[in-house]
Parts: sequence; C-alpha cells; structure tokens
Amino acid sequence: MKIRVFCTLGPASLKPDVIRQLDEREADLFRINLSHTPLEAVESTIEFVRRLSSTPICLDSEGPQVRCGIVDPGVELVAKKEVRLTAEAIRGTERELTLRPPSVFDELQIGSLVGIDFHGALLRVTDVDGGRAQGLVVSSGRVGSNKAVTIEPRPALPALSEKDLAAIEIGARHGITHYALSFASNAEDVTRLRSLAPSGAHIIAKIESREGVRNMDEIIDAADAVLIDRGDLSHEIALEHVPFYQKAIARRANRWNRPVYVATNLLESMVTSNVPTIAEANDIANTLLDGVHGLVLAAETAVGIDPVGSVDMVLRAIRAFEQANDLQLQEEDRAQTSVERG
Repeated sequence: MKIRVFCTLGPASLKPDVIRQLDEREADLFRINLSHTPLEAVESTIEFVRRLSSTPICLDSEGPQVRCGIVDPGVELVAKKEVRLTAEAIRGTERELTLRPPSVFDELQIGSLVGIDFHGALLRVTDVDGGRAQGLVVSSGRVGSNKAVTIEPRPALPALSEKDLAAIEIGARHGITHYALSFASNAEDVTRLRSLAPSGAHIIAKIESREGVRNMDEIIDAADAVLIDRGDLSHEIALEHVPFYQKAIARRANRWNRPVYVATNLLESMVTSNVPTIAEANDIANTLLDGVHGLVLAAETAVGIDPVGSVDMVLRAIRAFEQANDLQLQEEDRAQTSVERG
C-alpha cells in the first residue's frame, strides 16, 4: 500500500519553483483550503497550479465553521471589557470584530459563549440585535485575522456555505474531481456534497467534531475516504483523548475498507524551523502504525518556512516505516522457517 502525501497550498507554496519541486516529489494531492482562500482567488489558484503540475487538486470546504474577519496586528481582548460583534466586513480592533458567516447571528443568544482563536479570548454574549451582538470578555487573549471561532451552544449552520457552493461550481468547470467536506456531521452532509460535485468525484469526509465522531460509521460508509483533522477535533474533545479517537476512527475506516488520512500538527515545528522534533517523528510513526493511508501537511506547506523540506521529512518517515515493516516480515519469515525445520 502506497502512503499518500497531501500538501495544503498557501503563500509559502503557491510559487512556481515550490510547486515544481513538490510535483517532482510526487505529492499525491494539492489541497486548496477554502477557509483561507478568498472566493475570487479560487479560479486563478486552480489555473496557476494546473500550468505547473498535473497533481490532482482538492477543494476543501470551509463548512459550518465560524471565523472572525481581518484584525489589526497585535489585538488583545481584555477581561471585563465589552466588544461589539458584527456581520459587517470591518477591520477588527479591541472594540469591534467581524464574525462570519452572517447567518451565525441568527443563532446567537444572550449567554452564548464565544471563543475566538480557540485558545485566545472568551466572550459571553450580553445582547443580540440582528446582525450585531454585544459581548463581555470573560478571559483575555490575543486575536488574529481569519481565526476559527467556537460558540456554545453550537449554532446550526448548513454543511456547505454559500462560498463553498460557489467554489464547487468553479471546481466543476475546471474538472476538479476531489472535494473534502469539513465538519461532516452525518451521511446526509456527504450525500449533499456528492450531489453538487461532478459525477464520479472523490469525496473525502473530514471527521473533526463530536457529532462527526458520534456518526462516524454512517459518514465512513457514505464517503470515498475520511480525513481525521486532529486540530479541530481537539477543540471539542479533550486533547489527551484525541490520539485514541484517531486510532478508533482509523480502525473503523479500515474495517469499512475506506482510505483514512490524518491532518494537523504532524510537523508543526517545521512551520518555523528546518528540523522537526523527535516527538513529531514518533507521532508520524505511530500514526502510520494506526493503519492510515495518507498524511496531510497543512501549515507546514501553506505558510511554513520550508514546504519542500517538510515534504522530504514526511517521505523519509514513510520510507523508514516501510523499511521497518519489511524487516519485521523478514524476521517473521525466518522464525516461521526455523519452526518448520525444527
């Protein structure tokens, strides 16, 4: 079985020389993350990559995820201060922030807890009025641009955003055959994407929420492959439990004979360093031992200082895994031969 390597494209990798080098290394899939790619840039990004490489492209939906807008550098929300939340596209400050999609304001209620940038600031909603809300900062934290936002109680948002729907149409026009569904909650979500994608498209369902874990069997059955996004999963499930959920999902996918991929923090230190940690190498080895069929590089290739070096490291780790497997098979064969002769 060939272990596949997926590369997320971004500012660090959307360069002719980088795309060519990734192509030379036979990257299996180039991922365009719609959460970080403006709709107006989707078509030009596809065309740019296609001019340089024949590697398949995957459009990865933003899905039912809330994000903040553009924020001034160094913004920090301070406890006990009030912050205005708006659906308007404004530049965020300590006093005012954009939340999108706008429909999230239909779900906000007084008392809702709003976590901005996951491990950043936490707000409690004190007032809601149409496309605006007022929040009181419960715990201080820095806030960056376009960061994910968690809301409790969780808002009911459609599986595919308006931006996703428009991007799928663009992908269909350009013959894109791979689509990933973020925050898949049930089989119906997967079926919805399949009905919109071109006929015969390869649908990857991302299991990255508590509801997705709860309905993993039907999601795995409905999809062509599944992707475990450990980062988003850790925002709903205690961090120390995520490795065991990874193993459980991988076992289920293998039982259903579906390819399973793993993303997030594989080589996180290589976003800012040329060398990974031993813990990261160990994580990749254990992930491969879980029986996964592919590894997904995210920030490492999208915004890291050395996208090609990150891919080289993953390829070396895969070769080491394959060599270890070959060695184990040889030892088992020798042991069996010895028993038979004995």
